[in-house]
Amino acid sequence: MHLLISKKITIYLLLFCFLVSINNISLMNISFPKINQIEISGLNLDERKKIERIIYDSDFKSIFHLDKQYLKRKISSINIIEQFEIFKNYPSTLKIFIKETKILAQIKRNGFDYLIGSNGKLIRNNNLSADLPFIFGDLNLNEFLNFKNEIDKSKFDFKNITKLYYFKSKRWDIETSKGYLIKLSKDNVEKNLNLFVRLSDENKFENKLIIDFRQKDQIILNAK
Repeated sequence: MHLLISKKITIYLLLFCFLVSINNISLMNISFPKINQIEISGLNLDERKKIERIIYDSDFKSIFHLDKQYLKRKISSINIIEQFEIFKNYPSTLKIFIKETKILAQIKRNGFDYLIGSNGKLIRNNNLSADLPFIFGDLNLNEFLNFKNEIDKSKFDFKNITKLYYFKSKRWDIETSKGYLIKLSKDNVEKNLNLFVRLSDENKFENKLIIDFRQKDQIILNAK
């Protein structure tokens, strides 16, 4: 009786192993549908094509094999992009929602013209825009973003700036659309600009185009 039970157990084990092997072969032969649709919103056509190339060149076999972290690193390398989200729409559609960086200013580096984004990155640009201030000086982009933040806290409108001059002493001059040259102190940007706006509103700068705040507790006015 014991021998008969042992034989039955052996038969069942062999049958089980056979069925498992068959199922494993079937699973290995399952083919998932490839990514056949990529929907990208928030970018122009040329930039969308860049992202499509990244995905197709990565040769993901299907949406199930998508390496999301790898894709995020690649998309983050496109400087025009501020933020983005990736969604898998099974079985074969990839959706990417993108927010472009806000263009703040323009600068020349190594003989090339660049736009400066609010994400602190440079974007190659072959066409200068009269609507954006041009920055002169050798600076770290974070220094410009910090300066822009000081301006935004003041009553001065950043849109009135045509040129910005950065000095190694970490001080800035501003040239405005009305022809004023504002020489700011190093540490009181917001205070200087608020005072400039108030005095300008009171017409205190008649025939004076250079407003110098560099001396402590003084304002020096000069004609250009």
